[in-house]
Amino acid sequence: MIEERFDSRTLANMNVALDRVCDGTPHGEEHPTRRRVARYIIKCARSGRTTLTELTRAGQQALAKVTTAAE
Repeated sequence: MIEERFDSRTLANMNVALDRVCDGTPHGEEHPTRRRVARYIIKCARSGRTTLTELTRAGQQALAKVTTAAE
């Protein structure tokens, strides 16, 4: 599982980043949107970029792509 790959600090940052990106945005609480954002955040963390800023930025990029595709 994902918990085995990352330390507790990284997991906490990933959760906060997901919430920050999805909260208050159109479709942000929908499962497909959250799943896509989470995938980008996980990919970012796997590449070694694990700060809250880096993870949030990755999530925002995913959300921008979802938003663009929906328009």
